[in-house]
Parts: sequence; structure tokens; C-alpha cells
Amino acid sequence: MRYALQWLLSLIFIVQMYLALFVVGLLYLPYAIFSRKGALAACHAYAAWVMFSLRWLTGMRTEVRGTPPTHAALVAAKHQSFLDVLMIFHAVPRGRFIMKRELMYAPVVGWFGLRIGCVPVDRGKRGAAIMKMMADVKSGVQQAGQLIIYSQGTRVAPGVKAPYKAGTAALYTQLGQDCVPVATNVGVLWPKHGIMRKRGVAIVEFLPTIPPGLPKPEFMERLEREVEAASDALMAEAGFTAPT
Repeated sequence: MRYALQWLLSLIFIVQMYLALFVVGLLYLPYAIFSRKGALAACHAYAAWVMFSLRWLTGMRTEVRGTPPTHAALVAAKHQSFLDVLMIFHAVPRGRFIMKRELMYAPVVGWFGLRIGCVPVDRGKRGAAIMKMMADVKSGVQQAGQLIIYSQGTRVAPGVKAPYKAGTAALYTQLGQDCVPVATNVGVLWPKHGIMRKRGVAIVEFLPTIPPGLPKPEFMERLEREVEAASDALMAEAGFTAPT
């Protein structure tokens, strides 16, 4: 009975989450058309609503640990579900993502993503997109902010091992900025597939900054080691036991 109720509340949460996307997008559209601040405000408002309604409907709480960057930085995060996208974005003042070009055509998400400065990339053309972004920042067309990339390139379920992509090291070298690693356990409570949203505390943790200038192999080894260790600890805290 308890499982069935939690499943039903999770379904209600998911339905209203997608409805809220269109409502928030419509409400903020006039402001966002005239100002990128409006687009950022819309995205922050939507993230806040999702986290509030998630706790109210399903009992899942969210928590941010560590110190989110407020200066221009590369944020290299572990990705387990849509929730970590919202939590990381909401924690930083001017976040933007490296996003697949196909998302440009998604309703609401595509236009607002471009408006806040997300970088759409074609497979194999990431370097050119990043160089354009850097030129836009330098010329004042686009303000500096926190560029968020998922180092494994996709959502990875708890307990699953996946390689860290070399694109993160390329960005780290090209940008010459601090890199802030981010660990998470959200996939334990909000799984990659399925309806159920579990009670508990979903956490994203901003780890100590990796300064610019490290050789690529050293940077990648440190990034993977620190993010995986911290994520394993957070998942264990949420009650996850890796399969043997």
C-alpha cells in the first residue's frame, strides 16, 4: 500500500513538473525576450519549483554541499538524473551547459537554453563551439559564467562504471579556468528510468577546486578519482549498496 501511494505521488509529481515547464516558460517569456536575466530568472524559478514540489509530493529533500563557484569556472559533474541538472544550475549564479544540438529544437528547453548561453554542439565539432563561446565572452556578447559539463557524457546509474570523456580535459585546457568537480547521489532516489521517486536526501556536492594548468592526464585522473570517491560515499549515505 505504501509503495503504491509513493508511486502515485511520484506520477503526479512528474506530470505537474512537465506542465510547470510550460507555465513558467510562458510567464517569463516577455522578460526573457528583452533580457537574458529574464531567461536566467525563469530557469532558476523552474528549478526551485521542481525541488519544492518534489519534497512536498514525494518526500525527497535536496541538499547542496560544498561551495558552488560564483566566478567564471568549469563545473565538471557526475550525471545520474534530471534532478542533478536542476540542483547544480540552481546553485550557481550564471550556469550554462554544453548541450546536444538536438535539444535546441525541444519546446521551451531549447529556446531558454540558448538564451542563457548554453553551447549546442554537434558530435565531433565541440572544439569550434567552445572557441566561439570564448570569443563571445571576450567581446562582451556573452557574459562569463559557470560552464557545466557532464564528464561521462551521459547519465550513469548508481553502481555502473563509465569512462570519463576526454572532452572535459580539452575544455579545461582551452578555458584556462578553475575546474570545480561535482559529486552526487541523486540516482539512488531518482533513477535513470521509471516513475518512482523515493523519500530521502538527494545531494550534490561541490568538491575542492582543481586549479588550471595541470597536464591533461593528471587532471583527468584527479577528476575521476575525486568525483567517484565522493559520489560513492554520498550513495552509501543514501542507502545504496553496490552489487557484487
